Amino acid sequence: MKITFYGHASLGIQIGETHLIVDPFISANERASHIHINSLKADYILLTHAHQDHILDAEAIAKNTGAKIISNFEIVSHYQSKGIEGHPMNHGGSWEFEFGKLKYVNAVHTSSFPDGTYGGQPGGFIIEGERKNIYIAGDTALTMDMKLIPMFTKLDLAILPIGDNFTMGIDDAIHASDFVECDKILGVHFDTFGYIEIDHAAAKRKFFENDKDLMLLEIGESLEL
Repeated sequence: MKITFYGHASLGIQIGETHLIVDPFISANERASHIHINSLKADYILLTHAHQDHILDAEAIAKNTGAKIISNFEIVSHYQSKGIEGHPMNHGGSWEFEFGKLKYVNAVHTSSFPDGTYGGQPGGFIIEGERKNIYIAGDTALTMDMKLIPMFTKLDLAILPIGDNFTMGIDDAIHASDFVECDKILGVHFDTFGYIEIDHAAAKRKFFENDKDLMLLEIGESLEL
């Protein structure tokens, strides 16, 4: 499993020969100006919620690649009305795709499209594929629901927002990693805007002091599990 960071909360995940894009907000992110969305491969696009900084490039990538959108019922319905194929899910549900098992889990946040219309309830994803299990928290506060995850999945990586203000910050993300029982964390949702700028060295030090490994990838950089 190969995971590539495209800035903000945007990720590319390759599982075998299948390519997933998560929450594509790339073309309007000045920090990601070297990432060209028309060059990205995608069989599926996973959307955690409907905010613009998570869906901005979803339509363009889907139309360019023929990717199917996976999200909550409301978001998938929105894109189906535009002629884009989708697979709707809701909290607690799971589905076996060719890349592995995908479960849609709770997140505590808000969700509306840029025009203010309802975007359903926000969520996160657990992916079990290629004998590796990852948790994509989406935009969320720290929540006790995270303690449910290790009851059914032993995680190899937790992808957590760490920028604070709109989501968890560093301290809550450390607690979240305890809740999900995963000490290997990929940080997302930081630095893009002034509200969520972080001190990278201080963040890594705090995780290290709690016997955890926080990875902060450069935009375009990848890791392999």
